Amino acid sequence: MKFFVLLIIAYLLGSVPSGVWIGKLFFKKDIRLFGSGNTGTTNTFRVLGKKAGITVLLMDILKGTLATSLPVLFSLDVNPLVFGVAAVLGHTFPVFANFKGGKAVATSAGMILAYNPAFFVYSALIFIILLYVTSMVSLTSMIAAVLITLSTMILPFAIPAILPQFDWLLTIIAIALTLFIFIRHKDNIQRIKDGTESRVPFGLGAKKDEK
Repeated sequence: MKFFVLLIIAYLLGSVPSGVWIGKLFFKKDIRLFGSGNTGTTNTFRVLGKKAGITVLLMDILKGTLATSLPVLFSLDVNPLVFGVAAVLGHTFPVFANFKGGKAVATSAGMILAYNPAFFVYSALIFIILLYVTSMVSLTSMIAAVLITLSTMILPFAIPAILPQFDWLLTIIAIALTLFIFIRHKDNIQRIKDGTESRVPFGLGAKKDEK
């Protein structure tokens, strides 16, 4: 019974639509009606600005971290990634926002943070470097997802200091999330092909646009 109650709590934590609530409470805007219509961090930055974007990013990461920490906090002998996945599903299909949510990236990062902080730092560095090179959050998210998934299989044998042991569940979840992230970014993929995908105002990609 404890398992199912905590699983529901994890889903509900993930379902908190940070971008929607921040937009309505402080800006009197529903971000689903502006920009890409997405409720996640990127569209929040675009529609509401830097402070709101950072706040939503931290909240979305925190959702994944708290949910993944539930079995530790309540002494439940279950792989914490199970609860992290519940939060990610809540984030992408939130009950509090008509089941239309974000693209799973930030909350997945929060799940990794709770599961293994060293692997989180490693994954964050991959994301930051790729974002600087591409200046596109969408492209960075997809490439990073692939590299992080490969890392779950390679690091336990190559650099165990970051990921001490191979966890088949982590790899399966990483593969599933990578596929899901690609599906959620299908419109972005088309815009990338068309050369119309928006860029962040920094990095090598942004410098090319300036030229």
